[in-house]
Amino acid sequence: MAKTILIVDDSASVRALVRAVLTGAGYEVIDGFDGADALAKLKGQKIHLIISDVNMPIMDGISFVKAVKLMPNYKFTPVIMLTTETHENKKKEGQAAGAKAWVVKPFSAPQMLGAVAKLVLP
Repeated sequence: MAKTILIVDDSASVRALVRAVLTGAGYEVIDGFDGADALAKLKGQKIHLIISDVNMPIMDGISFVKAVKLMPNYKFTPVIMLTTETHENKKKEGQAAGAKAWVVKPFSAPQMLGAVAKLVLP
């Protein structure tokens, strides 16, 4: 059974790129265009990993991760922040919210798959 990954990014092109990389590696993908949209898609199904942008309208990535970590079904789901943010304070804020990894855009497919493999158990 394929592992399911939730992608959250306000950029349709980034979502499409991440989706292509992940589905090409055998993962199933659900996506949301901002934190609020992604929260609405979390209906109790098993999500093995979340990949979220930081800067998004409506609900940013840090707020989204904080909300996810309050949900019993998802409080232990690992999160990768995929962002252009490189400021150490923002990274610390993400880590405090519950993010396990920080990948800076632009990224390579091997870099993304390497980060995913470290957090998604076989």
